[in-house]
Amino acid sequence: MVQVLRALRACSPYLELRFNKFIRLIGTVVFILQMVFYSGIVIFVPALAFSDVTGFGLQTAVFATGVVCTFYCTVGGLRAVIWTDFFQTLIMIAGFLSIIVKASIIQGGLSNIIKHSKDGGRLSNWVFSPHPYIDNSFWTIVIGGIFTWTGVYGINHCQVQRYTCCKSKFHAKLALYLNLMGLYVVIICGVLCGLSLYSLYHDCDPYEAHVIKEEHQIVPFVAMDILSVEPGLAGLFVSAAYGGTLSTVSSSINALAVVTMEDIIKPFLHDPSPATLSIISKAICIFYGVACVMMAIMAVVFGSLTKMIVRVTGILGGPLLGLFTLGILNPFANVSGSIIGITIGYTISFWISIGSQLYPRPFDFNPPLPVSIENCTEARTIYHNWTRVLEQPVLIPWKGNLKSYQMLNLYWISDMYICMIGSTITILTGSIASIATGGIHQDIKKRLLLMKEDTILCYFKKEDEVEGSEITQLA
Repeated sequence: MVQVLRALRACSPYLELRFNKFIRLIGTVVFILQMVFYSGIVIFVPALAFSDVTGFGLQTAVFATGVVCTFYCTVGGLRAVIWTDFFQTLIMIAGFLSIIVKASIIQGGLSNIIKHSKDGGRLSNWVFSPHPYIDNSFWTIVIGGIFTWTGVYGINHCQVQRYTCCKSKFHAKLALYLNLMGLYVVIICGVLCGLSLYSLYHDCDPYEAHVIKEEHQIVPFVAMDILSVEPGLAGLFVSAAYGGTLSTVSSSINALAVVTMEDIIKPFLHDPSPATLSIISKAICIFYGVACVMMAIMAVVFGSLTKMIVRVTGILGGPLLGLFTLGILNPFANVSGSIIGITIGYTISFWISIGSQLYPRPFDFNPPLPVSIENCTEARTIYHNWTRVLEQPVLIPWKGNLKSYQMLNLYWISDMYICMIGSTITILTGSIASIATGGIHQDIKKRLLLMKEDTILCYFKKEDEVEGSEITQLA
């Protein structure tokens, strides 16, 4: 019975249990759109690195990456995804370390890298201004990051399917905390890698010197510049770049296939055999693999990839996070209120995003940090007759004159806040609409709301006791 209950939990989507099938379908469609876009971007970045290192065409590299991801996801399933994720993470960290260690040797130690970064303003103090137009202030990153990462780890099916593979809630939480430690390691390696890149080229920026065409080519460029002299290190870097991509895209394709099968296709099948389901699942994996490759090819026109990922994640994920939060925390939330809430949430999120494209905020709110090409060769600087010197102060007009920016302009708000805005509006409007449409009189099962054992500081009972009590409640 314990295994049956666990299987029911894994296969029964929360939105349908809490509301109805229509809202479950809304969540499914939003998840599919979000993951196809995100996977396309993730395929594009290492394909760019592979193209620069090997000389292959970018579209060829994109196609090869998509084929590999789709193949082992289709053949291996979730078990292949989890095991390859583990080994790919190790390779990814090894690639980071290869750049950090080699740069430290070239620059005379990690202390010199830190010194160059500090002198260049890359280790400046936190900006504690509460102004919502600033992308990298303390409040923008903390508040906006809480909503963004809650959406990623709380409601994203790529994560949830891993939780449901654990033996118990305790094991799922333990796995999540271990994942957090691993995430810290990856982020620290990424930061040190970025500081190493700056230290190597602090007096000759490759992008401003026209050595590279796009800013996101800087990491492949440094890999060829400092790692190609050592046998195998350039290949290790490419493997690391692909490790992160294959790990992410394989998880996405697997999750997309499961969600599509359970929520869209299965309701139209009458008692399908396991063999039929297996064939359909593999076909779905191939379909989403092709869709992700097409999105990766289109990524060339997106401009800043990081900015685009944050914006799309906020637009699509914010109201969906609000919908889940509404159902978990508000016992009065009903179907009508949730539909109204998520509709208004998406309307405002898209409105702000489109408005920010049509009416961009002033450039001086988030000016780029200064760079220099003063020590580049003449061949590299032939197109330039100026240099942004490192010691030159960065002028930020709004710091001296806030009067012209006092009126709140939603179109100028940082992209990090889009997820928070969509989520908050969905919760507030959904709660009000639910109460107005009679939600206060409905009877909701307690297991569909937040309970004591779902919190961090809960009392962990023995697994058999918890399972037995839930079975009794269901009966």
